[in-house]
Amino acid sequence: MSNAFIPKRPVVVAYPRMSDTFVEAEAMSAYLHEKGLDVPFGSLYDESLRKRVRRGEFDLLIVAGGDGSVLRAGNLCASSGVPILGVNLGKLGFLIQVEKQEWREYFDKLLNGEAWIENRMMLHAEHVRSGEILGSWDALNEVAVARGQSLRPVRLSASVDGRHLTSYVADGLLAATATGSTAYALAAGGPILPPELRNILLVPIAPHLSVDRAVVLAEGAMVRIQVNGENAVMSVDGQSPVALMEDDHVEVRAAEVTAQFVRFGDPGYFYRNITAHMNENSLGLPR
Repeated sequence: MSNAFIPKRPVVVAYPRMSDTFVEAEAMSAYLHEKGLDVPFGSLYDESLRKRVRRGEFDLLIVAGGDGSVLRAGNLCASSGVPILGVNLGKLGFLIQVEKQEWREYFDKLLNGEAWIENRMMLHAEHVRSGEILGSWDALNEVAVARGQSLRPVRLSASVDGRHLTSYVADGLLAATATGSTAYALAAGGPILPPELRNILLVPIAPHLSVDRAVVLAEGAMVRIQVNGENAVMSVDGQSPVALMEDDHVEVRAAEVTAQFVRFGDPGYFYRNITAHMNENSLGLPR
Protein backbone atom coordinates (compact mmCIF):
# COMPACT_ATOMS: atom_id res chain seq x y z
CA MET A 1 0.00 0.00 0.00
CA SER A 2 1.37 3.41 -0.95
CA ASN A 3 1.29 6.60 1.06
CA ALA A 4 -1.89 8.67 1.12
CA PHE A 5 -2.73 10.32 -2.19
CA ILE A 6 -4.37 13.76 -2.39
CA PRO A 7 -4.76 15.17 -5.92
CA LYS A 8 -4.21 18.83 -6.76
CA ARG A 9 -5.03 18.84 -10.50
CA PRO A 10 -7.83 16.33 -11.30
CA VAL A 11 -9.77 16.07 -14.54
CA VAL A 12 -13.15 14.32 -15.03
CA VAL A 13 -13.91 12.42 -18.24
CA ALA A 14 -17.16 10.81 -19.38
CA TYR A 15 -17.60 7.76 -21.58
CA PRO A 16 -19.73 9.26 -24.37
CA ARG A 17 -21.54 6.06 -25.39
CA MET A 18 -23.36 5.72 -22.08
CA SER A 19 -26.34 7.85 -21.12
CA ASP A 20 -26.04 10.30 -18.22
CA THR A 21 -22.24 10.14 -18.06
CA PHE A 22 -21.81 13.81 -19.04
CA VAL A 23 -24.45 14.92 -16.52
CA GLU A 24 -22.62 12.97 -13.82
CA ALA A 25 -19.18 14.22 -14.93
CA GLU A 26 -20.36 17.82 -14.82
CA ALA A 27 -21.77 17.27 -11.31
CA MET A 28 -18.43 15.79 -10.20
CA SER A 29 -16.52 18.73 -11.63
CA ALA A 30 -18.86 21.19 -9.89
CA TYR A 31 -18.59 19.31 -6.57
CA LEU A 32 -14.79 19.43 -6.65
CA HIS A 33 -14.93 23.10 -7.68
CA GLU A 34 -16.88 23.79 -4.47
CA LYS A 35 -13.99 22.17 -2.61
CA GLY A 36 -11.57 24.68 -4.12
CA LEU A 37 -10.24 22.68 -7.10
CA ASP A 38 -10.41 23.82 -10.73
CA VAL A 39 -11.51 20.60 -12.46
CA PRO A 40 -12.22 20.51 -16.21
CA PHE A 41 -14.49 17.79 -17.61
CA GLY A 42 -15.10 16.40 -21.08
CA SER A 43 -15.27 13.27 -23.22
CA LEU A 44 -12.83 10.40 -22.77
CA TYR A 45 -12.32 10.67 -26.54
CA ASP A 46 -11.74 14.44 -26.69
CA GLU A 47 -8.32 14.58 -28.35
CA SER A 48 -7.31 17.95 -26.88
CA LEU A 49 -8.07 16.68 -23.37
CA ARG A 50 -6.20 13.43 -24.09
CA LYS A 51 -3.13 15.42 -25.18
CA ARG A 52 -3.22 17.33 -21.90
CA VAL A 53 -3.36 14.02 -19.99
CA ARG A 54 -0.38 12.67 -21.96
CA ARG A 55 1.57 15.86 -21.23
CA GLY A 56 1.10 15.26 -17.51
CA GLU A 57 -1.03 18.36 -16.86
CA PHE A 58 -3.26 16.41 -14.44
CA ASP A 59 -2.44 14.29 -11.40
CA LEU A 60 -5.71 12.32 -11.44
CA LEU A 61 -8.18 11.17 -14.10
CA ILE A 62 -11.69 10.53 -12.80
CA VAL A 63 -13.71 8.34 -15.20
CA ALA A 64 -17.51 8.29 -15.28
CA GLY A 65 -18.41 5.04 -17.04
CA GLY A 66 -17.91 1.29 -16.69
CA ASP A 67 -15.06 -1.22 -16.86
CA GLY A 68 -14.58 -0.57 -20.60
CA SER A 69 -14.09 3.14 -19.93
CA VAL A 70 -11.50 2.34 -17.26
CA LEU A 71 -9.63 0.10 -19.73
CA ARG A 72 -9.50 2.93 -22.27
CA ALA A 73 -8.37 5.30 -19.52
CA GLY A 74 -5.66 2.85 -18.47
CA ASN A 75 -4.23 2.81 -21.98
CA LEU A 76 -4.29 6.62 -22.03
CA CYS A 77 -2.84 7.30 -18.58
CA ALA A 78 -0.17 4.64 -18.05
CA SER A 79 2.53 6.30 -20.16
CA SER A 80 2.31 9.58 -18.22
CA GLY A 81 1.83 7.93 -14.81
CA VAL A 82 -1.58 9.52 -14.13
CA PRO A 83 -3.68 7.58 -11.58
CA ILE A 84 -7.30 6.67 -12.40
CA LEU A 85 -10.40 6.81 -10.21
CA GLY A 86 -13.39 5.06 -11.79
CA VAL A 87 -17.02 5.82 -10.88
CA ASN A 88 -19.25 2.95 -11.98
CA LEU A 89 -22.16 3.95 -14.21
CA GLY A 90 -22.08 0.59 -16.01
CA LYS A 91 -23.12 -2.91 -14.99
CA LEU A 92 -20.28 -5.01 -13.62
CA GLY A 93 -17.48 -2.77 -12.41
CA PHE A 94 -14.78 -5.33 -11.55
CA LEU A 95 -12.19 -2.57 -11.93
CA ILE A 96 -14.21 0.06 -10.09
CA GLN A 97 -14.68 0.51 -6.36
CA VAL A 98 -16.98 3.56 -6.36
CA GLU A 99 -20.65 3.27 -7.35
CA LYS A 100 -22.71 6.08 -8.91
CA GLN A 101 -24.59 6.98 -5.72
CA GLU A 102 -21.40 6.99 -3.58
CA TRP A 103 -18.97 9.30 -5.34
CA ARG A 104 -19.53 12.38 -3.15
CA GLU A 105 -18.66 10.35 -0.06
CA TYR A 106 -15.55 8.94 -1.73
CA PHE A 107 -14.44 12.31 -3.11
CA ASP A 108 -14.52 13.63 0.47
CA LYS A 109 -12.34 10.69 1.55
CA LEU A 110 -9.99 11.39 -1.35
CA LEU A 111 -9.52 15.05 -0.38
CA ASN A 112 -9.13 13.99 3.24
CA GLY A 113 -6.09 11.84 2.41
CA GLU A 114 -7.86 8.48 2.82
CA ALA A 115 -6.94 7.09 -0.63
CA TRP A 116 -3.93 5.10 -1.79
CA ILE A 117 -2.45 4.11 -5.16
CA GLU A 118 -2.61 0.55 -6.46
CA ASN A 119 -0.16 -0.37 -9.24
CA ARG A 120 -1.20 -2.96 -11.80
CA MET A 121 1.02 -4.64 -14.35
CA MET A 122 0.24 -4.17 -18.04
CA LEU A 123 1.30 -6.21 -21.07
CA HIS A 124 3.20 -5.03 -24.13
CA ALA A 125 2.29 -6.80 -27.40
CA GLU A 126 3.92 -6.66 -30.82
CA HIS A 127 2.55 -8.01 -34.11
CA VAL A 128 5.49 -9.40 -36.10
CA ARG A 129 5.55 -10.53 -39.73
CA SER A 130 8.76 -11.76 -41.39
CA GLY A 131 10.85 -10.04 -38.74
CA GLU A 132 9.07 -6.70 -39.09
CA ILE A 133 7.01 -5.20 -36.25
CA LEU A 134 3.69 -4.11 -37.80
CA GLY A 135 2.14 -2.73 -34.62
CA SER A 136 2.63 -2.52 -30.86
CA TRP A 137 0.17 -2.01 -28.00
CA ASP A 138 -0.02 -1.91 -24.21
CA ALA A 139 -2.85 -3.89 -22.61
CA LEU A 140 -4.34 -3.70 -19.12
CA ASN A 141 -6.54 -6.82 -19.46
CA GLU A 142 -5.44 -9.16 -22.22
CA VAL A 143 -4.04 -9.80 -25.66
CA ALA A 144 -6.25 -12.25 -27.58
CA VAL A 145 -5.20 -14.22 -30.65
CA ALA A 146 -8.39 -15.86 -31.87
CA ARG A 147 -10.44 -17.02 -34.83
CA GLY A 148 -11.96 -14.33 -37.01
CA GLN A 149 -15.30 -14.59 -38.82
CA SER A 150 -15.04 -18.31 -39.56
CA LEU A 151 -16.37 -20.89 -37.11
CA ARG A 152 -13.31 -23.08 -37.67
CA PRO A 153 -10.79 -23.15 -34.81
CA VAL A 154 -7.35 -21.66 -35.30
CA ARG A 155 -4.04 -23.47 -35.01
CA LEU A 156 -1.58 -21.70 -32.75
CA SER A 157 1.67 -22.58 -31.05
CA ALA A 158 3.03 -20.87 -27.94
CA SER A 159 6.62 -20.59 -26.78
CA VAL A 160 8.00 -19.06 -23.60
CA ASP A 161 11.48 -17.51 -23.55
CA GLY A 162 12.29 -19.16 -26.87
CA ARG A 163 11.23 -22.67 -25.79
CA HIS A 164 8.17 -24.36 -27.29
CA LEU A 165 5.39 -24.69 -24.70
CA THR A 166 2.51 -26.31 -26.58
CA SER A 167 0.31 -26.13 -29.68
CA TYR A 168 -3.38 -25.35 -29.67
CA VAL A 169 -6.36 -26.09 -31.88
CA ALA A 170 -8.85 -23.71 -30.30
CA ASP A 171 -11.04 -20.66 -30.72
CA GLY A 172 -8.03 -18.71 -29.51
CA LEU A 173 -5.45 -18.05 -26.84
CA LEU A 174 -5.38 -15.24 -24.28
CA ALA A 175 -2.33 -13.73 -22.65
CA ALA A 176 -3.78 -11.88 -19.67
CA THR A 177 -2.70 -9.88 -16.64
CA ALA A 178 -4.00 -10.38 -13.11
CA THR A 179 -6.40 -7.54 -13.92
CA GLY A 180 -7.59 -9.42 -17.01
CA SER A 181 -8.07 -12.61 -14.99
CA THR A 182 -11.54 -11.35 -14.00
CA ALA A 183 -12.46 -10.42 -17.58
CA TYR A 184 -12.29 -12.50 -20.78
CA ALA A 185 -9.85 -14.94 -19.13
CA LEU A 186 -12.38 -15.72 -16.39
CA ALA A 187 -15.09 -16.38 -18.99
CA ALA A 188 -12.67 -18.74 -20.78
CA GLY A 189 -12.18 -20.76 -17.59
CA GLY A 190 -9.00 -19.22 -16.23
CA PRO A 191 -8.13 -18.70 -12.55
CA ILE A 192 -8.72 -15.47 -10.64
CA LEU A 193 -5.46 -13.73 -9.72
CA PRO A 194 -5.32 -10.93 -7.14
CA PRO A 195 -4.43 -7.57 -8.74
CA GLU A 196 -1.02 -7.14 -7.13
CA LEU A 197 0.39 -10.25 -8.84
CA ARG A 198 2.72 -9.49 -11.73
CA ASN A 199 2.20 -12.67 -13.75
CA ILE A 200 1.24 -13.44 -17.33
CA LEU A 201 -1.69 -15.83 -17.64
CA LEU A 202 -2.09 -18.02 -20.76
CA VAL A 203 -5.67 -19.23 -21.21
CA PRO A 204 -6.93 -21.24 -24.23
CA ILE A 205 -10.43 -20.39 -25.52
CA ALA A 206 -12.56 -23.50 -26.25
CA PRO A 207 -9.57 -25.77 -26.95
CA HIS A 208 -10.23 -28.79 -29.18
CA LEU A 209 -8.21 -31.91 -28.30
CA SER A 210 -5.38 -29.77 -26.96
CA VAL A 211 -4.18 -28.50 -23.59
CA ASP A 212 -7.20 -27.05 -21.82
CA ARG A 213 -5.47 -25.71 -18.69
CA ALA A 214 -4.40 -22.16 -18.02
CA VAL A 215 -0.68 -21.60 -17.42
CA VAL A 216 0.62 -18.92 -15.05
CA LEU A 217 3.98 -17.47 -16.09
CA ALA A 218 6.48 -15.24 -14.31
CA GLU A 219 6.52 -11.49 -14.94
CA GLY A 220 9.79 -11.66 -16.87
CA ALA A 221 8.52 -14.23 -19.39
CA MET A 222 8.45 -13.51 -23.12
CA VAL A 223 5.50 -15.25 -24.78
CA ARG A 224 5.40 -15.83 -28.51
CA ILE A 225 2.12 -16.94 -30.09
CA GLN A 226 2.55 -18.16 -33.66
CA VAL A 227 -0.29 -18.49 -36.17
CA ASN A 228 -0.14 -21.83 -38.00
CA GLY A 229 -3.04 -21.30 -40.40
CA GLU A 230 -5.49 -18.77 -41.76
CA ASN A 231 -8.41 -16.86 -40.29
CA ALA A 232 -6.75 -15.54 -37.08
CA VAL A 233 -7.04 -12.04 -35.64
CA MET A 234 -5.57 -10.32 -32.61
CA SER A 235 -7.36 -7.96 -30.27
CA VAL A 236 -5.95 -5.92 -27.39
CA ASP A 237 -8.30 -5.15 -24.48
CA GLY A 238 -11.32 -5.86 -26.68
CA GLN A 239 -10.48 -3.22 -29.29
CA SER A 240 -10.97 -3.63 -33.05
CA PRO A 241 -9.35 -6.85 -34.30
CA VAL A 242 -6.20 -6.85 -36.42
CA ALA A 243 -5.99 -9.52 -39.15
CA LEU A 244 -3.13 -12.01 -38.87
CA MET A 245 -1.61 -14.08 -41.66
CA GLU A 246 -0.11 -17.56 -41.49
CA ASP A 247 3.35 -17.49 -39.82
CA ASP A 248 2.66 -14.11 -38.18
CA HIS A 249 3.38 -14.09 -34.52
CA VAL A 250 2.43 -11.98 -31.53
CA GLU A 251 5.04 -11.35 -28.85
CA VAL A 252 3.81 -10.52 -25.35
CA ARG A 253 5.78 -9.45 -22.30
CA ALA A 254 5.29 -7.27 -19.22
CA ALA A 255 5.00 -3.62 -20.23
CA GLU A 256 7.41 -0.99 -18.93
CA VAL A 257 4.44 1.19 -17.94
CA THR A 258 2.07 0.49 -15.06
CA ALA A 259 -1.60 1.34 -14.62
CA GLN A 260 -2.31 3.19 -11.37
CA PHE A 261 -5.68 3.12 -9.62
CA VAL A 262 -6.93 5.14 -6.68
CA ARG A 263 -8.26 2.83 -3.96
CA PHE A 264 -9.96 3.25 -0.60
CA GLY A 265 -9.82 1.13 2.53
CA ASP A 266 -7.77 -2.06 2.82
CA PRO A 267 -6.59 -4.12 -0.17
CA GLY A 268 -9.23 -6.75 0.65
CA TYR A 269 -11.68 -4.63 -1.39
CA PHE A 270 -10.79 -6.87 -4.37
CA TYR A 271 -12.17 -10.04 -2.77
CA ARG A 272 -15.27 -8.29 -1.43
CA ASN A 273 -15.92 -6.86 -4.88
CA ILE A 274 -15.51 -10.14 -6.74
CA THR A 275 -17.55 -12.13 -4.19
CA ALA A 276 -20.39 -9.62 -4.47
CA HIS A 277 -20.40 -9.92 -8.28
CA MET A 278 -20.34 -13.71 -8.21
CA ASN A 279 -23.15 -13.90 -5.65
CA GLU A 280 -25.17 -11.39 -7.69
CA ASN A 281 -24.73 -13.41 -10.89
CA SER A 282 -25.64 -16.70 -9.21
CA LEU A 283 -28.95 -15.43 -7.82
CA GLY A 284 -31.88 -17.15 -9.47
CA LEU A 285 -29.69 -19.83 -11.07
CA PRO A 286 -30.43 -23.49 -10.31
CA ARG A 287 -28.12 -24.87 -7.59
